[in-house]
Amino acid sequence: MLLLFCSFWLSRYVSQSPLGLCFFFTVVFVILAFCWIYIRKFQSRQESEVVSTITAICALAIALITSALLPVDIFLVSFMKYPNGTYKEWAANNETRSQMEDTVLYGYYTLYSIILFCVFLWIPFVYFYYEERDDNNENKCSQVKNALKYTIGFAIVCVVLLLIGAFVPLEPLPGQNSTQWEKVQYLFEELGSSHGLPALSFSISSLTLIGMLAVITYTAYGMSVLPLNLIKGTRSVLYERLENTEDIEDVEHQIEKLKSKCKDGRPLSSRDRNNLQELEGRLQVLQRRGRHLEIAERNCCTKVGRALRPLKIILGVFFILVALLFTIALFISNLDKALHSAGISSGFIVFGTNLTNPLNELLLALQPVFPLDYILITVITMYFVLTSMAGIRHMGIWFFWIRLYKIRPQRTRPQALLFLCMILLLIVLHTSYMIYSLAPQYVMYGSQKYVVQTPVPSSGPTLGNSTASTARTCDAEAPQDQCTVTRSYLFLHKFWFFSTIYYFGNWAFIVAFLIGLVVSCCRGKKSVIEGEVEADDSDMSDDEYVH
Repeated sequence: MLLLFCSFWLSRYVSQSPLGLCFFFTVVFVILAFCWIYIRKFQSRQESEVVSTITAICALAIALITSALLPVDIFLVSFMKYPNGTYKEWAANNETRSQMEDTVLYGYYTLYSIILFCVFLWIPFVYFYYEERDDNNENKCSQVKNALKYTIGFAIVCVVLLLIGAFVPLEPLPGQNSTQWEKVQYLFEELGSSHGLPALSFSISSLTLIGMLAVITYTAYGMSVLPLNLIKGTRSVLYERLENTEDIEDVEHQIEKLKSKCKDGRPLSSRDRNNLQELEGRLQVLQRRGRHLEIAERNCCTKVGRALRPLKIILGVFFILVALLFTIALFISNLDKALHSAGISSGFIVFGTNLTNPLNELLLALQPVFPLDYILITVITMYFVLTSMAGIRHMGIWFFWIRLYKIRPQRTRPQALLFLCMILLLIVLHTSYMIYSLAPQYVMYGSQKYVVQTPVPSSGPTLGNSTASTARTCDAEAPQDQCTVTRSYLFLHKFWFFSTIYYFGNWAFIVAFLIGLVVSCCRGKKSVIEGEVEADDSDMSDDEYVH
């Protein structure tokens, strides 16, 4: 259904550029394949659930598809004009441009509505449905009833956000002489004239705000830990096995020493019993660790990984350079807003480009060749997703200081997968604003230019001034009828106070990245079986790993 809708609104423009439609569906296919492979990689084989798996794949795919529409939106507004700043013949009519903009807007309406449905209804219902499942799995009606009961709370929050966004006035209300009914009537007229855009924008911006916290927590750390782990590599399997064998012998010696105290029939003290229990538990973990290390030593993937060590180092260096480029571009963008914006009450909007942003300039240079900027934006989005996954993978899912779930290959519980996909969904929502912060002019106007008439003194015998037409790059000071703003920008910047919070969130992201970079540099090499063996695992989990 989603693909059919996307093909409908993109077909409105396929006559102008069929390459865009073909490339879009290629990206959609890659996204679906990526989501399926990723979820299947991390899901537990012992606790796999069909409903939660399908939900996780669909939720993650919808978020990525939404982000994939951003370069299409930018291309459409840029495709309406020639490089000299004049409109193309087919876009010279205001009605034609309005239809094109409305088509894109309805596409965002559909996708963002599906995201709201996933976050507030679908994912919570599946999560609580699985939580309420008993061991016998007999009482399905009770499961559905309890899941619906908890999901209603999320639905109420969604309705409240929509109502707040719908009726919070963006323009001043009628004067004090107006009656209460006239003020209420004004609010409903505003809601009708905007086609419900503020309501949906407020809800999405609220979710994006939560996504900002996830980006600061997980993505900032993942941007440092992922490349540095590739550069540093893993510890030697032979050395780890030798070290593990020595630890096993040491623990067995301590256990024998404690047991020798009760050979004459005397009971152990409570302190010794506790120590013995801890040592036996540690011995089980070390024995499981030894089995995993033995499997890893024989595994062909480990041998291939050692052979590809130079490629991993090159990839790690590339990733860390990209992370530094993003951080520098984000710093320049925030510095530009701090020095030249209209202030906090405007959401730190910048009138014109005052500081050269390298990423913004690169996107503007690639934009006329459509697939190149689409590829770059897709790579940027996937880079944020991959680094976010790396951050979640290493940190786990936390609620303040409480660790809720661990994310491990083939060991992740269905509830953790749902949490993971909701976090990634919120992170991908925030990447739209992150990309705007990295390249504000590109995301807002694309490569549009507008014509400005400038007076030129006459040098001939005839006195007076003549005018010359010059093309200027569109910015916030451009006439509204000469430059078309992307629909994505309208969704994310409808309310100035959200933009203000995002601005300070970008500073927090930069600080978190630098802290994560220092922490990642100070840490040693990770184990070749990192995350495979934990103290709270059962012996049954080894069977899952072996098979």
